[in-house]
Amino acid sequence: MLAVQLAALLDGDPEGAGEALDLVTGFDDALVHGLARLAEERAEALAALAGAFADTPIGGRLAEAAAGVASGSITEDHLTALAGGRAALLGAVHDALLADLDAALGRERAPWSAGPEPEDDEGGPLGGVRSWLRELAITGWRGVDHDLVSAADQVVEALLAVPGRRRLAVLLDGLAAELRASCPIGTMEHLPVRRWADLWTRAVLLSHDAVPSGAPRPAETVSGRLLILGVDVHEHGTAVQFQVHAVLEPTGGGRPRLVRTGVTVAKVDTITGPAVWKLPHRHGALLTALADRRCLDVTDLPLLDSGDLLWDDDRALPGKPADPFTTARLHLAGALAPAVPPLDRVPVRVAEPVLVEDYRVTKDGSFDLGGGVLAVDTERLPACGPLTPKLVAGSTACVGLIRWDGGRWLLQPLAVQAKAKKETVEVATGDWALGPTDPKAVKAEARAGDPVAVLRERAGRLLRK
Repeated sequence: MLAVQLAALLDGDPEGAGEALDLVTGFDDALVHGLARLAEERAEALAALAGAFADTPIGGRLAEAAAGVASGSITEDHLTALAGGRAALLGAVHDALLADLDAALGRERAPWSAGPEPEDDEGGPLGGVRSWLRELAITGWRGVDHDLVSAADQVVEALLAVPGRRRLAVLLDGLAAELRASCPIGTMEHLPVRRWADLWTRAVLLSHDAVPSGAPRPAETVSGRLLILGVDVHEHGTAVQFQVHAVLEPTGGGRPRLVRTGVTVAKVDTITGPAVWKLPHRHGALLTALADRRCLDVTDLPLLDSGDLLWDDDRALPGKPADPFTTARLHLAGALAPAVPPLDRVPVRVAEPVLVEDYRVTKDGSFDLGGGVLAVDTERLPACGPLTPKLVAGSTACVGLIRWDGGRWLLQPLAVQAKAKKETVEVATGDWALGPTDPKAVKAEARAGDPVAVLRERAGRLLRK
């Protein structure tokens, strides 16, 4: 990213974005206290949200929903309309931010192609999903207790039995787990208000969608050379996802494309740090490419219309060495970016790969490119890799994901070039995919033992009994 590009990006938020986010904040505050006991100011917040759509085809439905909720008549249709309005506002902000980012980077994005109209499904487990989500909205986050959270268990179990609904099942299970862990919520000082409202909104909309769980659709099957830019590690107590950002050079020529691929595996709380890389052991080709910084020759991988490759290790072979900085310099400017599915159009989900060079690191760790200062999010650096805030602070070039979070643009490093012992080194989040290479980390892992091996051995004992 050049100074002139950064200056263009940081030159104020898109027009109307602040007002749209204020409307969302008003609705989210109503969810905190519950729709059953709306104070006058919260009823006005719902009316204001509906008023933003007065001149649109859904304006009448939203006005009816806001009035109904304010009068105490809270139906599933009312909540669906309000969730749709909230999602539309965030989608508009997302699109405006992404348009600004693409314009600053000179990046072209594929158009979104709408699929068939979904058919609403009133039967099966979806009715139970909507009922539980309605109870959450009526009660409000402050009123949630263990009994209300436990009511989701049966709904989640029913959804898991339907393969096409598992995405929704995981979403609900995750929301319920967060609420359960936070009980009693009424005594909490700070709530993740926007996050919980985002999850609730997405669940409400997915509960009306007969297309399997709102998942992106397969667009085509692709083959070619996959050049890795970096890996973003999403780690939770019970699962970890390794999301790889890359450039795909199609077989037979054609325009390079920005793509993502990844694998998700279950885990337990005791598996942390470099040990998490032992969990996706069935994906040896992907791990080898990350650790050795090699490209991957892929054959007939399904590519979703969201730009996500469905990973199959049997269809990939590690190829020649491929430096992420060389890949970024050669291909980022001209690669075609994927379209964003409607339900993914949320500002916090913006995460676009960029190359930043020729910057000065400020005292607070930000990157000063001369045309503006870009904040750096080192809190997202994974504990399973060698990339540290100290290395980022001493870096001269960075491949990362540019995000919009907390009302500002941030850079999440995936790989850096830095000075270490008077030599230029490259360090990336995936360098330890086949195990730590730093002697100190190797010794620390040896002292701590291998939690994955211990758990597998114990599991084997149980199965043999």
